Amino acid sequence: MGPIIPNELISVEWNFVIAILIGMAFGFILESSGFSSSRKLAGVFYGYDFAVLKVFLTACIVALIGLFYMDYLNWIDMSQLYIQPLYLYGAIIGGIIMGVGFLAGGFCPGTSLCAVAIGKIDGIVYTAGLFIGILIFSEMFSFLEPLFEKSNMGHITMDETFNVSPYWIILIFTVIALLAFFVSDIIRKRVKKVFY
Repeated sequence: MGPIIPNELISVEWNFVIAILIGMAFGFILESSGFSSSRKLAGVFYGYDFAVLKVFLTACIVALIGLFYMDYLNWIDMSQLYIQPLYLYGAIIGGIIMGVGFLAGGFCPGTSLCAVAIGKIDGIVYTAGLFIGILIFSEMFSFLEPLFEKSNMGHITMDETFNVSPYWIILIFTVIALLAFFVSDIIRKRVKKVFY
């Protein structure tokens, strides 16, 4: 039963090897999907290309359904999975900063590294800015820490927060994803008519 490392099905040293292999596979898939192109990524904001939205929503839904299905089959113990604590203010502020950076530069942190790996100058500049931002944040963290700690909501999940079955959350997110696919296709067709 998973997770495999906490249940000692494999040794903890394999954690890093598996992480590197998954990271390499993820980078390969990003590059193969064209996600190292800032134009393709920025297409979501301008309405001419929604591949990024569709890929990431599909990945989220497949992972969500897959995890709960494996839990249903007793292949994985959901109580042993790590849940990142929610720092609400940090998530909101970070989301705004990343959204502006994504729109301005056409990359998110992962796709910028993908662009660096194939030698794209815009990816290199964006990644340099990313590391400068990390350095500034690290130096200012002692000043910002009270803001983060004040909004620490702990290891919470949506089903616990809203006191509903996790299966309702899965259904709602699946419907939202399908609606997003439908609406994005309508937008893309209208934008295509205007520009082509």
